[in-house]
Amino acid sequence: MEIVRVGVLGLIGVLFATHLRQSKPEYSYLITFGICIAIFLVSLRYVENLLLQIGSIRYLVKDNGSYYKTLLKVIGITYICEFCAEICSDAGYKAIAGQIEVFGKITILLSGMPILLALLETMHGFIGG
Repeated sequence: MEIVRVGVLGLIGVLFATHLRQSKPEYSYLITFGICIAIFLVSLRYVENLLLQIGSIRYLVKDNGSYYKTLLKVIGITYICEFCAEICSDAGYKAIAGQIEVFGKITILLSGMPILLALLETMHGFIGG
């Protein structure tokens, strides 16, 4: 039921921020940022379980850990870019938020390229080329 707590926390934060937006916009941004950090900290409790689940993938793939590291890197890039882009977007800087998202997508593509190449080499080997 943690999702209910996080949802209620988010809604309360939005209500406070909306109420203060007209009279004290700087407090509205601080409340928004604080709620984002609080929800992020609640999410960190689940990271250990997530890493254990991803670790089971590592044993199935049987490599030296490069796929595992790449997967963790891509997940990290995704969350960091999404978090930063949402903060920029909430502050009214949608152009900067869009550029952060584009940079994140390009970085994820480049990070996953070795896995794509290994997959294509494996498929090429199966085909007999």
